[in-house]
Amino acid sequence: MSDKIAVYPGSYDPLTNGHIDIIERGLKIFDRITVAALKNPSKTYLLSLDERLEIIRETFAQNNRIEVDYFEGLLVDYLNKRKITTVVRGLRAISDFDIEFQMALINRSIAPQIETIFFVPSVAYSFLSSKLVKEIYLLGGEIKQMVPDIVDKKLKQKFKQESLSISQI
Repeated sequence: MSDKIAVYPGSYDPLTNGHIDIIERGLKIFDRITVAALKNPSKTYLLSLDERLEIIRETFAQNNRIEVDYFEGLLVDYLNKRKITTVVRGLRAISDFDIEFQMALINRSIAPQIETIFFVPSVAYSFLSSKLVKEIYLLGGEIKQMVPDIVDKKLKQKFKQESLSISQI
């Protein structure tokens, strides 16, 4: 019998405790999860692809059930190439549902074998997004309870090296 494998795609700019919560929930159902960071040349990221992958790898270094990868282009092409048919997504609010529902239907229309499983996060993370974390950090707020330690360290390094404004996130 083969492993039940799912892909959890996202930009992870940066990885948050909400993402980790969804991954942990997914591991209750799936044998393995591939956390796949999106590389989209038309999108501006705060963290480079290498930095995002490094953060994810370090966060899950002790868990051999989690693979870290990246993809460009259509998610369904990546899934087909990897022979994976299940996508994991998190839903925080009604606005997430609208967007995620559309994406799930589009993916299924392109590749009918693709299924999307939605997870609702813990209440503690139901408000959390990468964009919000970046805004809070840039405005001088504390994010330690929202992100893994490596993200806090990486952002401190990044902001020390670069002069960034909220318009860049």
